[in-house]
Amino acid sequence: MSGNDTIPELSVMDKRAIILSTIVLLLCLVAVVGNGFIIVALGMEWWRRRMLSPCDQLLVSLGVSRFCLQWVVIGKSTYVFLYPEVFLYNPVLQFVAVQWDFWNAATLWFCSWLSVFYCVKIATLTHPVFLWLKQKVSGLVPWMLLSSVVFSSLSTILFCIGNQRIYQNYLRSGLQSWNVTGDAAGRTYENFFFHLKVVTWTVPTIVFLTGMVLLITSLGRHAKKSFLSISGSRDPRSQAHIKALLALSSFTILFTYSFLSLMLKATGVFPSQEFKHGLWQAGIYLCTAVHPIILLTSNPRLRAVLVRGCSLRRAGAS
Repeated sequence: MSGNDTIPELSVMDKRAIILSTIVLLLCLVAVVGNGFIIVALGMEWWRRRMLSPCDQLLVSLGVSRFCLQWVVIGKSTYVFLYPEVFLYNPVLQFVAVQWDFWNAATLWFCSWLSVFYCVKIATLTHPVFLWLKQKVSGLVPWMLLSSVVFSSLSTILFCIGNQRIYQNYLRSGLQSWNVTGDAAGRTYENFFFHLKVVTWTVPTIVFLTGMVLLITSLGRHAKKSFLSISGSRDPRSQAHIKALLALSSFTILFTYSFLSLMLKATGVFPSQEFKHGLWQAGIYLCTAVHPIILLTSNPRLRAVLVRGCSLRRAGAS
């Protein structure tokens, strides 16, 4: 095959890479705006009342972690775009990796505790342990937030120590950093950390899915009873149940897809140059981009702040 024959293929790959990079960037920007609005709305709520409800504490913590995570992704993407040949263990990328590990783990844990809080507060289960949790869960929210920070910090420290050990092994082997390809280092990284990633990502995901399955099942039973009643689907309660089911189901699907994208990336099935890798990479940030929109449209207080802000903007424009 001649050199000219390879040009169209490279051009196609470049176009695909540009398209995927644009998609990831747009998802990050949507997530920044959506989560930023949630932070501002709940911040204004705290400023007026000097306090936040336990649910709002979880929501604002989740919003902050997602907001920071997206800026980390944007910063890394910008740096790699400007310096495409940079070494994987470059100090800048190592610093970015630490930030990503922490905020990604924090996002997973905040989502999990939010799922548990919704489940305990809304679901109607009669088990004594569940009834006890329903009374105590609001007071446990600070401990949920603290445990999320502790677990995220611990996993980040383990990842950071592992990174340094891999880099020191390269140096002891007589390999200079500029002679080590990013793919070789990346493969070693994925193999070394795969089991740690499975544990640190799967545990909060199991907690999240358990809470969501119980909650969706409970709401589904109530929605079914409402439809079988005399008023049927015209009952406001049944409509509220349907809206809640749709919001929770979409959140569960998005979270699960994001988790599967993370796990597939961790396995290294698709090399970083392949188009499929980029698709799954975009899937990782789909939940952080779409879920804030779901919250803004399904949460009455956030929706009220959004409507009030739009009204003030139209009034100012007129």
